[in-house]
Amino acid sequence: MYKSVMSLYAWGALLISVGSIAAMLITPPQSLRTDRDGVAHFTPKVEHPETGDAVSVNTLIRHYRGD
Repeated sequence: MYKSVMSLYAWGALLISVGSIAAMLITPPQSLRTDRDGVAHFTPKVEHPETGDAVSVNTLIRHYRGD
């Protein structure tokens, strides 16, 4: 009896784990998504090194990349 309960528990845990990983790969949550430059969407603005103004990270990436 004890082995059957533990076996059921182990298979259930395996099913939940595999299902959770599959769900993350198929439809990742918004917080895990990034733009084409690899910057997460929730990244706060940063201080511009010359002017001290608040600038988005994407603007700094485009500037230093030369776009």
